[in-house]
Amino acid sequence: MALFNVRVYGVLLDESKRLLVSDEFIRGQFYTKLPGGGLEIGEGTRDCLAREFKEETGLTVTIGKHIYTTDFFQISAFNNKDQIISIYYEVIANDISGLHTKISPFDFTPEQVADPTKEAEVFRWVDWQDLSEDTMSLPIDKVVIQLLKTDS
Repeated sequence: MALFNVRVYGVLLDESKRLLVSDEFIRGQFYTKLPGGGLEIGEGTRDCLAREFKEETGLTVTIGKHIYTTDFFQISAFNNKDQIISIYYEVIANDISGLHTKISPFDFTPEQVADPTKEAEVFRWVDWQDLSEDTMSLPIDKVVIQLLKTDS
């Protein structure tokens, strides 16, 4: 049975106009994506994104304006029976001083990627001038980056 999988992602820019991205190790593969995750039953999209940011980054954030909702058919990269609907919002964080980030893409410890059945996540900032749709791994994230760069 095919299902809809609703995902909610955030666009967090710092004062230097760097974008926060998540480098992830999922099922033995490496992905760069925007921070966020899956909507849970009984949860609104903004509440979902605030929860995901707190869980993943430790940051307490305010959810800003809506940026984009998927407007084309996209099958899940992780389950070919699910159609993905992704919703993107601007995210504002008052204090990012506690956020631990890396400099290089996929800067995992050997232990984090030793077992391909496990998942790992690290964060890094991408300078606006270096940002392109090719920075991202997932098709909908690529569309969002293209929109952001076009609108800037």
